[in-house]
Amino acid sequence: MTSETVFARFKATALARPEAPFLHVLEETARLWHHPPGPISYGAMLAAAETRAQALRAAGIGAGDRVGLLLENRPVFLECFLALNAIGASAVPFNPDLRRAELSYMIGHSEMRMVLTLPERVADLSEAARAAGAQPLIATPDTPLPPAPAPAPQVLPERAREAALLYTSGTTGQPKGCILSNLYFLHSGDWYAGAGGLISLGAEERMLTPLPLFHMNALAVSVMGMVTVGGCLILLDRFHPRSWWASVREARATCLHYLGVMPSMLMAAPEDPGDRIEGVRFGFGAGIDARLHAPFEARFGFPLIEAWACTETGSGATISAHEEPRQIGTACFGAPPPEVDIRIVDDAGGDIDDDTPGELLVRRRGDNPAYGFFDGYLKNPEATAEVWRDGWFHTGDVVARDATGQLHFVDRKKNIIRRSGENIAAVEVETVLNRHPAVAQAAAAPLACDIRGEEVAVLIRPASPGADAATAREIAQWALAEVAYYKVPGWVGFVEALPLTGTAKIQRGELRKLVAAEAEAGRLHDLRALKKRGN
Repeated sequence: MTSETVFARFKATALARPEAPFLHVLEETARLWHHPPGPISYGAMLAAAETRAQALRAAGIGAGDRVGLLLENRPVFLECFLALNAIGASAVPFNPDLRRAELSYMIGHSEMRMVLTLPERVADLSEAARAAGAQPLIATPDTPLPPAPAPAPQVLPERAREAALLYTSGTTGQPKGCILSNLYFLHSGDWYAGAGGLISLGAEERMLTPLPLFHMNALAVSVMGMVTVGGCLILLDRFHPRSWWASVREARATCLHYLGVMPSMLMAAPEDPGDRIEGVRFGFGAGIDARLHAPFEARFGFPLIEAWACTETGSGATISAHEEPRQIGTACFGAPPPEVDIRIVDDAGGDIDDDTPGELLVRRRGDNPAYGFFDGYLKNPEATAEVWRDGWFHTGDVVARDATGQLHFVDRKKNIIRRSGENIAAVEVETVLNRHPAVAQAAAAPLACDIRGEEVAVLIRPASPGADAATAREIAQWALAEVAYYKVPGWVGFVEALPLTGTAKIQRGELRKLVAAEAEAGRLHDLRALKKRGN
């Protein structure tokens, strides 16, 4: 579909399908958000966005300005996003879980002129702005905005203009602001609408997602996919395992978005005769435990389509296993499409053979290797150049390619534990340990070792109170029968909570700090004596 901006595409769909539902608010989220339940049509959202755009322009917000949005997954978030896009401004979504230091960094770094937020967060954001030495106008969506001496000028539609600034999760350091253009969002919608295979989308689609709008999956993929085909999006406040299937039924969902932790939690629930859901054609996401993939599909009756992308690549280099055969149960996320070039390289940057894990490098085939990708990191050209060195985008993900050209995810490069010359993927260790009944969630990290270089250290949030040295030993002995001895944790600690991002991913940088602190305090159980070849 030809468009120059996100708003232009939305408006075209709204004029063609004014009565069709753009959003549907379920009863559970309606109560939480104090919002009327039911559908919100494309026509109604268009009218609301245009009214808000006029108010923003009158307040002096226009092309090139950035406005922070801390509005959770509520419909008003998308109303504000569309309004800002209509006037050429950029949205900077906040993770609602962030606190003062993190909010302060984003406010100062982005130089946002305004923040639209929920009433209960005004004080937090005001304090964060003061700490940053910044003075953005902080208002709620229902607050009348003070008029500027002159309204911001009208702007011409422009595909290259910044539409959003999305901050990375900061799992290994200070978050980086990814500059995302209108083209980034438009191409994402085009990719999803045209992918075909098991994820073909149509105008009657009803897509349910619990993923946050401050994340590219929801804002760029889900929203733009639905806008492009004229389908209906159902947003949850977050993932609720106990009420998930009730939400799916109430939504009359035809497709679902997920992250790896969700299938694991759903499979942990007792089986029920009503597990099979009629009408759901596919789930789209990443990171399912390979051992649960086939059992999940057999139990619930629809395919989970594993895919690969990141905020920086957008859909410009999406790789997805949406065509058969999918190689279920092998962490396979498909083969690169013809328009995407890839390399798999070793630590020295040399190409490696099939079946050998290495870092995935990607780029768009043709004259523009960054087509559909981000435009760079705000105020950080060095980091932008580093990820784009030698003309390839360095993903930091370790993958293996099989003889058929299919790619299989191993782990993040930074999450590899190197013990006595063996490369151990933290995610593999976690996946195995998460299956133990005493483990609610496990997180693995390297711990320095004079003999081995690094040893596998694991922090565990136990499934029940009272976990102790005997529990740690029992978990490690069980793991010896599941994986090679060198992958079994040499150190285990029990904690009440693990450091997680807003999308339930492990904050690897904070995890390493916590592991080091637990080791320093003597709270890790030493299991290294169990790790012997032949066990």
